[in-house]
Amino acid sequence: MKNIITLLFIGILFVSCKSDKNKKNQQNLDSKLLSIPEKIANAYGFNNWDQVLQIEFTFNVDRDSSHFERSWKWNPKTNDVIMTLGNDSIFYNRNHLDSLSIKTDKGFINDKYWLLAPFQLLWDRGTSISEVTKAEAPIGAGILNKITLTYPEIGGYSPGDAYDFYFDDDYIIKEWVYRKANSQTPTLITTWENNQNFNGIKLALEHKKLEGGFKLYFSKVKISMN
Repeated sequence: MKNIITLLFIGILFVSCKSDKNKKNQQNLDSKLLSIPEKIANAYGFNNWDQVLQIEFTFNVDRDSSHFERSWKWNPKTNDVIMTLGNDSIFYNRNHLDSLSIKTDKGFINDKYWLLAPFQLLWDRGTSISEVTKAEAPIGAGILNKITLTYPEIGGYSPGDAYDFYFDDDYIIKEWVYRKANSQTPTLITTWENNQNFNGIKLALEHKKLEGGFKLYFSKVKISMN
């Protein structure tokens, strides 16, 4: 009887180990099948985005001695947006833009892009994304992986613009370069710093220039989930 129990235990253990091994192999296979943009987005918690009800954040820029900030509340499921600038607040819905709300929406798209650029790699349509290469990061993070995202020359708020993403082997962005109208000369180069987790969504809260005098950062960040 004891031998039978032992054999059953060994059999259960074997099946369990085999199941765990198959599950791990499937996860590795699924990971290999993902594109580079998908791997970057997932490294920042894109798989949790469907649960987001509302995201709140304040966009800040310190340039030399000047300071600028504006705050946003966005419900991605309904596309309702509230912008607060000083003592004024503006409400609009991104599904129903008009001539009055477009100006505010341009500001929202800019600020949201800085906050959620890893997700924009998957959200934005009509873009082209280069093959991954190895390159020296422009600020000093060493040799990193690099992809370039380029927008079409017609349509949208940033026609023809290009972004170079420099990221490590864990698909975490370390630096990026913005090139207006896909110019060979960089328009802006900044770091990606101070990564923090908000209910499974990872956000880089600080961006700085090498030469100083510029800091773009986010405060009062809150993400409400289902």
